[in-house]
Amino acid sequence: MAEAQRLRDMKQAEKQAKQDYLEMRQEEVADLNAELEETIAGLRGILVHTLDYDDTIDFDCLRPVEQFRPFIIPSQFQPGRPPQRSVVPALKWWRGLLPGAKARYEATVSQAEAEFQVRFKQYQQLESEKQSAIARLQSEHDAEKSVFNASIQERNVEIDKFRGAYFARETAAFTDYNEMVLTRSEYPEEGFPQQFRIAYDAGAKLMAVEYELPLPTVVPTDLEYRYIKTRDAIEAKNRKPAEVKLIYQQLVAEIALRTLHELFEADQALGIEILVLTGIVDTHDPATGRDVRVPVVSVRCTREDFMQINLRRADPVACLRSMGANVSSKPDELLAVKPIVEFNMVDKRFIDQGDALSGLESRPNLLEMSPSEFEVLVANLFGKMGLETKLTRSSRDGGVDAVAFDTRPVLGGKVVIQAKRYKDAVGVSAVRDLYGTMANERASKGILVTTGRYGPDAYSFSADKPIELIDGAGLLYLLREHAHVIARIVPTQTDNRPKSWTFENV
Repeated sequence: MAEAQRLRDMKQAEKQAKQDYLEMRQEEVADLNAELEETIAGLRGILVHTLDYDDTIDFDCLRPVEQFRPFIIPSQFQPGRPPQRSVVPALKWWRGLLPGAKARYEATVSQAEAEFQVRFKQYQQLESEKQSAIARLQSEHDAEKSVFNASIQERNVEIDKFRGAYFARETAAFTDYNEMVLTRSEYPEEGFPQQFRIAYDAGAKLMAVEYELPLPTVVPTDLEYRYIKTRDAIEAKNRKPAEVKLIYQQLVAEIALRTLHELFEADQALGIEILVLTGIVDTHDPATGRDVRVPVVSVRCTREDFMQINLRRADPVACLRSMGANVSSKPDELLAVKPIVEFNMVDKRFIDQGDALSGLESRPNLLEMSPSEFEVLVANLFGKMGLETKLTRSSRDGGVDAVAFDTRPVLGGKVVIQAKRYKDAVGVSAVRDLYGTMANERASKGILVTTGRYGPDAYSFSADKPIELIDGAGLLYLLREHAHVIARIVPTQTDNRPKSWTFENV
């Protein structure tokens, strides 16, 4: 009977285990389907998500709110308890009758008082040392607090300057503000690069935006998941290609409209009358494997026209087409469209830099190039090194020979490049000028290139700053490694400098 009961219990346990396993697999399928539905809902709610959110940036919210730590006296410096006098019992009358008793009593009292005075002096000395230590700590705290308050004040002044420059529609501040608007925009974490470039023409009140869109792979190709009990497997049912294409088309249109909406809504200075948006897909060509940037949507609209649109009720794809946008008929296949306005045409400082590298003769002498030719050469070189370089007009550059964009996420940013075709050493003043230009351009890095060399002061000044100094030898190395150009830096015959100054790229 006991064995029969054990077998029945075993069968019941096996049956319960199978039931539990089945429920676990079904819960797994339910979780996968819920995650899938959440992803699709997120893709279809990109535009609606921003309509209930005010994209305007309050400058006061940019101000620092942290407070300096209060001064707290360490426990070891807290006041101690003063010593107490030892209590000597009074001499009883009958003991005073004994010979010498009174003298011994008075001696005991005197000794107790002397011991108290010693302890009290030690206490006073210790408390004095504590007060000195507290005063020193208080002084250090006050000094640190002064530095902290000065830093806070400096940051508040910078915010005030930023606010004033923005409302004055100064290009750098106006661009930074709108970059902040787009950076703060919340998108799903997976698949949305949120990389963009902004250019602004204050005279025309025109802003051009090049916005990187998610890849078509952001749309799940699975429609639903099912558990096949006979095979103990979870299988996915594929979504129809036409539905995937439709979802991606809708997504591209919603991101375009959302970006336009956020920039127009956040425009406190009313500095944008015309917005030109080009949506780019950054991917690679499957035929060649080369990186390509494919524009799949390009739209131009005025503030007046855009404000007439009810985004809550409009169909995003139809809305873009009614605005005359160039929309790819097959964005999922990365079929490109022609941008309405080329992004680089908006910043009027940028000029056609040409190609100085391909026209160089064998082993050219860089000192024989004109200053403008040398600037083009340097811009071409950094283009070969992966930066998007734009040569600037000498009449308006404020010391900038080229502006480059390092497109890497996190590590990238705006780079200011200056080229000096010098025979002599470059002084620290040129490095200071570059640092000031970086601040004006709000660049993350500065690069100074020369055919000569740098003095110790130049290296000392740039040591703790995001500045890179490239001397003649370094320039020749970069030309050889990245542009495959063997060049020379050789003084002319009229130059009396010693031969040791000559650089040879060999």
